[in-house]
Amino acid sequence: MKRLPLSLAFLAALPLAALPGLTWAQGFGAEFMTNWDLDEDGQVTLAEVQERRGDLFYMFDANEDDILNDDEYAMFDETRAADRDMHLEAYGGVAGQGGQPDKGMGQGALGAAAGIDAVQNAMTRRYNDIDSDGVVTRDEFIGNGARWFARMDRSGDGVVTLADFGQ
Repeated sequence: MKRLPLSLAFLAALPLAALPGLTWAQGFGAEFMTNWDLDEDGQVTLAEVQERRGDLFYMFDANEDDILNDDEYAMFDETRAADRDMHLEAYGGVAGQGGQPDKGMGQGALGAAAGIDAVQNAMTRRYNDIDSDGVVTRDEFIGNGARWFARMDRSGDGVVTLADFGQ
């Protein structure tokens, strides 16, 4: 069974790795690009999304059976929740009750929360259990990247760039 240190999980596995000190104005999109643009050419392709999602799946599939079981998905959920809270704090906000943004956040932090949630919601069991059988397979998780990619590609040009984030 493989286990990576949790700190490595934060840096290598999550959609939004920690870049302390970034503000919403500096760029949620730039942070996304840093973590998903694997060849650093200024654009994220569907192939890069599928590769990164494969990396994420591998990291949390502790028994390497190509299925995220309840315990593995619980660890994935915990890690994503911690990542979300860390990012909200970095963007000048804090999580409120039930993981919702605190109503006292400034507009930038609320926008960051919406962007972070859009990325992280595409990692949930509900989003990725395509056949609704209660488990998420590697094929479902990676294959469902196409649906998420289409949502991220606001311009519809087949790549995600900073322009898709309004930057």
